[in-house]
Amino acid sequence: MATAKSPVYNLNNGIEMPAIGLGVFRSEPEKTVGAVRSAIAKGYRLVDTAAAYMNEEQVGEGIRESGVPRAEIFVTTKVWMTDYGYEKTLHAFDRSLRKLGLDSLDLYLIHWPYPSAFEATIDAYKAAMKLLAEGRVRAIGVSNFGANHLDKLIEHTGHIPAVNQVELHPFFIQSGLREANEKRGIITQAWSPIGGINRDGAKANTSKAMHDPLSHPTVVQFATKYAKTPAQIILRWQIELGTSPIPKSVRPERIAENFDIFDFSLTSDEVQAISALDTGERGGPDPEQVSAQSFPITNLD
Repeated sequence: MATAKSPVYNLNNGIEMPAIGLGVFRSEPEKTVGAVRSAIAKGYRLVDTAAAYMNEEQVGEGIRESGVPRAEIFVTTKVWMTDYGYEKTLHAFDRSLRKLGLDSLDLYLIHWPYPSAFEATIDAYKAAMKLLAEGRVRAIGVSNFGANHLDKLIEHTGHIPAVNQVELHPFFIQSGLREANEKRGIITQAWSPIGGINRDGAKANTSKAMHDPLSHPTVVQFATKYAKTPAQIILRWQIELGTSPIPKSVRPERIAENFDIFDFSLTSDEVQAISALDTGERGGPDPEQVSAQSFPITNLD
């Protein structure tokens, strides 16, 4: 049986990137191989990991076990803050490739801006530019960067990132940052695209509907109308916005569900209704406040 195909976005250097991918944020290593293999079998062609997720080896294993040619799969990983700096980032890239078992990468991201060490952030990006020039990676970008971080980075490197991966879901729609990205020719990629950061975080101990987009009456209403799940409605909303969602799951049935969003469309009014759920409140960390000490990640070897 043929699998569905994701539409693609053209990055600012001409590279095509699938519009939707599998995220493996904190996916347990023992479950990651099966998740990646299942996603590829269902039609996913983008897998997003990071050095800090501690599962690059399993992502690579899942890709190899899928039986799909490497050239057909778009692989993203990210350099962690403790490896920022020119030479350290080059070494970190080599380590990630070794763990993934790959000869090259499709997209390499700077995982967070590091406001108190932004020179090191810039040097990390310059190392990524070297890797891009050498053909070891097909595109480079950033994650969690605000418009001010983007401007500073571009000013000091002369290079515009292809992708900016940020927290983005119906309760935090990032309209200003999406506009800033679009103005610069940067694709906005959405982590926690259905609001999992709200469900799993400290805020989830209060009203479920208040902090879970999947439970919001507006989303539920559209799910009923289209005979889809609330998650599928939200992921379709992401596609209608022109963002690239990377939902995380290790459950085969949920992985398949998240990809089954290309047989219907939302109206512009419905897109606006979901966007109107925005609270302006993050579920995750504030990029202006992060540092390597903000996260309990020390040894990535």
